[in-house]
Order: sequence, then structure tokens, then C-alpha cells
Amino acid sequence: MAAGTKDRIMDTTAQLFQRYGYTGTGLKQIVAAANAPFGSIYHHFPNGKVQLGEEVIRRSGEMYRDLFEAIYDASPDVVSATSNFFLGAAETLRQTDYADACPIETVALEVASTNEPLRKATADVFDSWIAAGTERLSEAGIPEAEARRLTIVFLSALEGAFVLCRASKTTEALEVAGTHMAETVRAALP
Repeated sequence: MAAGTKDRIMDTTAQLFQRYGYTGTGLKQIVAAANAPFGSIYHHFPNGKVQLGEEVIRRSGEMYRDLFEAIYDASPDVVSATSNFFLGAAETLRQTDYADACPIETVALEVASTNEPLRKATADVFDSWIAAGTERLSEAGIPEAEARRLTIVFLSALEGAFVLCRASKTTEALEVAGTHMAETVRAALP
């Protein structure tokens, strides 16, 4: 079944945000890439680009949280899962010529000081990722407070490594961060 207009607009917007950010993505660009009439933006998103941005950020955040959980479910243990997550991120960067990093980070860096609804949406996504990571590490036997701390470090290392990798056009930062995080998680296990 073909995606409906709203889904096409949201999928296209997520891809464009990932590459160009919020301010670098225009409504005309979105509807052209989504093969949608211009009026459909305001039909589905009456508050315009801000509403579209909020919905895309929240949906993208859920998708990446689900990806995180799928990687952890498919891995034999949390140490391997941590390493696999960083390796997968590095592979995505290589395959997209360093263009597709984290769309949430891209938007958060851009609008945190200028757009409260989008700042809040990105903060909510990061909070959901921290909760998911905390839960997985706690399930592996790491005390909850330490699991939360490690998840924040994990997320900080991942997002920072994305920036370094995109700037240098190498995956070295993700590989180093992933190795370090896997070792850190191993050391925290009971």
C-alpha cells in the first residue's frame, strides 16, 4: 500500500532534516520531494513548519529508539550491543558519504536557543532514549543510577562522534567512542 500524503511529507521531512537541518529545509522543498500539493502541508499541519517539525522529531525519535532496542535485542549481551550500535552508526555514515547522522541532534543544535517547541521535542526524544538505555543496562544488572549515568555518557559520545565524523569524513570517532563505551559498560557489569 502506498504511503499517504501525510506520511510521505513526514518521511521526506525527516530525511531532509537529517541532511540539511530545520532551517535549511524549506516547505517548497518538502512538498516537491514528497510529491505532494503545497496545501497539504497546512491541511495536515495547520500550524505549519513548526508543527511538522515537532511531529517529525518525535516520530524520528521513536524510530531511532526502536532501532536501539532492536540492536540490543539481537545482540547476545549489552557489551556487544553497545559496540554494534556504534558500528552500525559508522556504517550508515560511510554508506551515505557522511550526510546522514542523527536528525534529532542536527535540529537540536540549530534551534535549542531559538525555537521552544522544537527544543522541547528534541529534549523529550533524548529523555526517551536515556530511559530506554537506562532500562537495558539496568536489566543487565547495572544499578539504575549508574545505568542512567552510563546512558547519558553513551548518548553524549554518540552525538559528539557524529559531529566529528561528519567534519572529518572518517568513522574514527565513532569507532573509538564505541570501543570505549563497550569497555565502560563491561566494567560496570556486576
